[in-house]
Amino acid sequence: MARIASIETFRVPPRWIFVRVTTDDGLTGWGESIIPKRARAVVGAIEDMAANLAGVDASRIEDIAQRLRRGAFFRHGPVLATAAAGIEQALWDIKGQRAGMPVHEFLGGLVRKHVRAYAWIGGDSPNDVVEHARKRIEEGFSAVKMNATPALGHVGERDLIDAAAARMGALRDAFGNKLDIALDLHGRVHRAALKPLLAELEQFHPMWVEESSTPENEETLKMLARAARSIPVATGERLVSRWEFKRVLDTGAIDIIQPDVSITGLFELEKIARMAEVYDVAVAPHCPNGPVSLAASLQVAFCCPNVVIQEQSLGLHYHAGFAGLPKADLLDYLKDPTPLTTVDGVFAVNDAPGLGITLDTDAIEAKQQDWRLPDADWTHPDGTYAEW
Repeated sequence: MARIASIETFRVPPRWIFVRVTTDDGLTGWGESIIPKRARAVVGAIEDMAANLAGVDASRIEDIAQRLRRGAFFRHGPVLATAAAGIEQALWDIKGQRAGMPVHEFLGGLVRKHVRAYAWIGGDSPNDVVEHARKRIEEGFSAVKMNATPALGHVGERDLIDAAAARMGALRDAFGNKLDIALDLHGRVHRAALKPLLAELEQFHPMWVEESSTPENEETLKMLARAARSIPVATGERLVSRWEFKRVLDTGAIDIIQPDVSITGLFELEKIARMAEVYDVAVAPHCPNGPVSLAASLQVAFCCPNVVIQEQSLGLHYHAGFAGLPKADLLDYLKDPTPLTTVDGVFAVNDAPGLGITLDTDAIEAKQQDWRLPDADWTHPDGTYAEW
C-alpha cells in the first residue's frame, strides 16, 4: 500500500496552478487547479488539505475526494472544489501509472477513436474574429467559440447587440455554415437583454449559447430556452457537483452541460456525464486551462459517449501576456506535446498510463512564481460593476 508523502503546488505562467502528489514509494502524479484570480486562496486550501492527507492510502481516491469535499463541515464553493479536484486528478494519474493503464480504462473503457475539439477566437477583445477564425480553420478546426458581447447593461445597449450580430454575420459571410460557432455570454447578459440579443443572433445558427446568466440565476434558464428558440442552450462551467448539475438538468431548459474537470474533479465529471445521458443532454467539457486539466478532461471524453466536443486553450488570447504575465501556451510544459496536439481538429485516443502526459518538471520548477491576476474592473457607463 502506497501512502501520500507530499502534495506541492506550482504556480506558473500564464495563470496555471499545478499540483504534484508524491507517494512514499516514489510515484508522482499531477493535477491542476484553477481560479487564478484567487490563486493564493486555492494554494492555501490545497495546503490545508495536504496536511490532512499525509500518510493516507493514495489508492482510495473516492474516499479521499468525499472527505475533501464534505469533511470540514463548511463545504462546497469553487475554491475548495478546485483544490480537491487538483489533488484528485493527481491521484488518478498515480493509480493509472501503477497499473500501467490509462484512467479511462478504470471508467469503462473506450467508446470512440477520437474527440472533436474547438478553439477560441476572442469576440470581445480581440474582435478581429474573421481573421482569427481563418487561422483556426487553417489549423484544422471546424468549430470555434467566442465571447458574444463586452459588458452589457440590464436592458441591453442596442449598439452592442448590433455589433454582436455584425461579428456573427461577418463569420457567416466569410465561411458559410462549414464553421460551427459557439457563443459565450459569460454571465454578462441580463434577463431583459437576452431577448433582443438572441433574436438577432438566431439567424446565424450558433452551435450553442452558453452561460447567459450567472449560476445563482437558475430560474432564468427556462426563459432563456424560450428566447433562444432554435439555439441550443449550454451552461455549467461554474458548477461544482452532481447536485448542482441535477438542479439545472431538472429545469428541462439545458441542451448541453459544460462541467470543468478542475472544479468537479475527474471522477465527478464522469458521473455528471453519465447523469446527463439520462436526460439526453450532451456534454462539452469546459477547459480554457492548462495541460493537466485538458489531459484529465480527455480521459472522461474517451469513455463517455455523450461528450460531443472538448474545449482546449492552445493559442487562447489570455495566454499572450495576460495581465502583464509572461507568455506561455498549452504545450509549453510537456516533454512530448503529441497527446494534446490536435490533428484535423480532433484529439486522438491516448493509451499512455495515468493521465497520458509527461510534464517537464524542470521547466515547471524553473518558471514557478508568485503571480497574481488582478480582479476584472469592468464597469457600466454609470460606474456600476459589470460581469467579466
